[in-house]
Amino acid sequence: MNLLTAKEISKTYRDRVLLDGADFGIEDKDKTGIVGINGTGKSTLLKILAGLEEPDTGEVVKGTKVHMQYLPQNLQYPDNMTVYEYVTAAGQGEDTWSAIGDSRTILNQLGFGEGEELLGHLSGGQKKKAALAAALMSPCDILLLDEPTNHLNSDMVLWLENALIQRKGALVMVTHDRYFLDRVCNHIVEIDKGKLYHYQTNFAGFLEAKAEREERELATYQKNKNILRIELEWMRRGARARSTKQKAHIQRYEELKSITKAPVQDGKVEVSTVSSRLGKKTLEIRGLSKSYGTRLLINAFSYSFRKQDRIGFTGPNGCGKTTLMKLIMGLEKPDCGEIILGPTVKIGYFSQENEYLDPKQRVIDYIRDTAEYVRTEDGSISASSMLERFLFDAALQYSLIEKLSGGEKRRLYLLKVLMEAPNILILDEPTNDLDIQTLAILEEYLDKFPGILLTVSHDRYFLDKTVDRLFAFEEGGKLTQYEGGYSDYLEKIQGKEPSMPQPGKALEAVGAKTEKVKTTKLKFTWQEQKDYETIEETIGEIEKKIASLEKQMEVSATDFVRLEQLAREKEETEALLEEKMERYLYLSDLADRIERQ
Repeated sequence: MNLLTAKEISKTYRDRVLLDGADFGIEDKDKTGIVGINGTGKSTLLKILAGLEEPDTGEVVKGTKVHMQYLPQNLQYPDNMTVYEYVTAAGQGEDTWSAIGDSRTILNQLGFGEGEELLGHLSGGQKKKAALAAALMSPCDILLLDEPTNHLNSDMVLWLENALIQRKGALVMVTHDRYFLDRVCNHIVEIDKGKLYHYQTNFAGFLEAKAEREERELATYQKNKNILRIELEWMRRGARARSTKQKAHIQRYEELKSITKAPVQDGKVEVSTVSSRLGKKTLEIRGLSKSYGTRLLINAFSYSFRKQDRIGFTGPNGCGKTTLMKLIMGLEKPDCGEIILGPTVKIGYFSQENEYLDPKQRVIDYIRDTAEYVRTEDGSISASSMLERFLFDAALQYSLIEKLSGGEKRRLYLLKVLMEAPNILILDEPTNDLDIQTLAILEEYLDKFPGILLTVSHDRYFLDKTVDRLFAFEEGGKLTQYEGGYSDYLEKIQGKEPSMPQPGKALEAVGAKTEKVKTTKLKFTWQEQKDYETIEETIGEIEKKIASLEKQMEVSATDFVRLEQLAREKEETEALLEEKMERYLYLSDLADRIERQ
């Protein structure tokens, strides 16, 4: 049964076309996920459907008895109400039931206990959770949710996922959580350049269908391009538009020229990583403890980070994940213990809150303030090229920051952190407010990143894609180490045995007798040990020499004979640096393997 229909909806915001003649329908059994890059109008579409914003053209037709409930990203809250009062008022009565459960169950699942705290005393994230609880309690035919998983920990996301699967009635939501979309939704709507593309499937099916659509568009483009080439050749021969046939040729040429544009395909963005050299000494945490009042968050935590570590941190909200990141950054002081940073360590910190962004500054100038050019494995890349790789086209690059959406500002801040060329990246809830395409680019970037990654995230898909070791915050401030991503961690805590038997145990079970194979332990040769102890200093001296040669070349710009000598010497020195760097990487890898024996 149709509950709502939006016809020919158009919307322009600050000279940007968000929706252009879009159609949208909601059936009673639809569970719809809206996807698209930040700034394309996902939240705007939700507001138009909810009747909170008017389209420039078009209309929204809703059944007279159809009731909607909308959870926006930002809300106003009555500070003098308790969480319990706020949620039960939404449910139209004390201890009322919704399609998901009673108010106390929902409050408990979202970490509010009895809900006795005043809304005015809550943090921004807790207020968003209270609003989510109220939305879930409200009886409605259509539930509209904008980023419902933000500020929820992984357990809460799992509970909400199952609750929405079981809930009867229509659902329309914007979310970046790909596992969530895949399990909950049976209808995906993509916003792309003002148009809506509908897919009657879950998220995995959408990815498949979208790839097929892009292939068809590419085939059409190639076909039109070939025809256009023939028509263009005809035009160049200088045909005079006298006959009807000749006029038809010209008209066909003009039509083809207007429609023959190369389709932009997702997932085709080449991402180059930016990083500084990381020495043997990286980051070490020794006996770290931190309390707030009587509450112990971190209890005697120790860990030595190795090169290319990919470490995730998980746990309930308020357990100390962000506190640990701030301790590493030196933004907070530990009660005891120490954090030791190696001399070459350069940390890039992507916090949950954006740094101040001057609204009157241009996007490209904000990035250029960090670096005009950066060195990557592909060579030197300009600030403009890096912006383009992170989905800021030429028009957006020269726009003022105030014209960006919240998600675009978040993406801009992320790029600024990466442009600083860190060798240790700390990402605190990086998936909040980023779109799925940006997350895919970030995941590809991290896959190639040669440094150390530490991330706090509730996004299970992101953790599965980016980390190979997880620390879970447990009672009493204990951090327990688990190998693998989030799905591996979940299997272990749920008590599932690995599907593959352990080789040693399998052999014992059949009574097999085997001889132990003697293995030679890895170790440095005398020369390797000597090189390993001195190579960082050698590399530093070579880098200083290159910098000195570059300064001399600037001074000798008009002395061509001297300039040629310096250029030749610089080229030889850079070749030596490359040779030493290769040796350094080999020795570092060997040292890691020796340590792991």
